[in-house]
Amino acid sequence: MAALNLIDIGEVTRRSGLAASALRYYEELGLIRSVRRRGLRRQYEPDVLLQLDLIGLAREAGFSLADIASMRDAKGRTEFPRDELRRRAAKIESKIRDLEALKDMLLHMADCPAPSHLDCPSFRKLLEGSGR
Repeated sequence: MAALNLIDIGEVTRRSGLAASALRYYEELGLIRSVRRRGLRRQYEPDVLLQLDLIGLAREAGFSLADIASMRDAKGRTEFPRDELRRRAAKIESKIRDLEALKDMLLHMADCPAPSHLDCPSFRKLLEGSGR
């Protein structure tokens, strides 16, 4: 591991958008690790940025930091349960369908020439079919 390939905590915060305190907390949880210090500044291998991207993706998918930490193997790799990933993807797909239906209703309401939205048979049909 050549020192030239390492990036310090300031560079990681700049490139990841995370605060140094978040990086230290992630380290405390075992999600990432610094490989050495240069003075008081932690230094990381460049792959830490990919690890942080993966943590961010997992967080967006609804995994907690504790969930992510529990999925780390002895070599520090995170292995997500594929069945859980499929379940979460299906949940997102369902939410997308709901949002598309909502978008269609809002656009219909915005463009409908009926004096009242409830006077419009098309809108009533959309509303009744929405399950709201």
